Amino acid sequence: MSTGAIVAIIVVIALLVLAVLVAVPVREVMRRQQLKTKFGPEYDRAVEAHKDRAMAERELRDRERRHAQLEIRPLPSERREQYGQQWVQVQERFVDDPESAVAQADELVTALMAERGYPTGGYEQQLADLSIDHSRTLDHYRAAYETRQRAGGEGASTEDLREAMVHYRTLFEDLLRHETAH
Repeated sequence: MSTGAIVAIIVVIALLVLAVLVAVPVREVMRRQQLKTKFGPEYDRAVEAHKDRAMAERELRDRERRHAQLEIRPLPSERREQYGQQWVQVQERFVDDPESAVAQADELVTALMAERGYPTGGYEQQLADLSIDHSRTLDHYRAAYETRQRAGGEGASTEDLREAMVHYRTLFEDLLRHETAH
């Protein structure tokens, strides 16, 4: 084999190796961007919680796999209307009993989640499951849930409870109107 042919083969192999070395980081950057777009602020929260981007991204991909196995259903319009009416009743109760109204708001959100097909067995799992389609309203849910927890123990002011209702309403409306089904 001539020297020119050997050099050509080496150049082709070097170019192939270089292409593979460039493609892997590009694919990782694209996947990272997809996760950031899909999860929004939840991506940053996961990275901060894990203190390791790779572990956080692995967890978010695990959430995606789990969510893909769920049977998330849209609500028929009559059920959406019924839930809307129930929400109005819960808000009206706030005037007379703010703490009870916040507890009922939490229960209504949980019932809506269940009817849509989200598991409702535990708060942390609820957050993980909701993070796929409702990542932009999760901070509202966290704030409302934290206030509800305080209301039962160390107490929360009426203003805190009012804010919790607003936060619950944000997630409630997102769950009510979001029509993605698998």
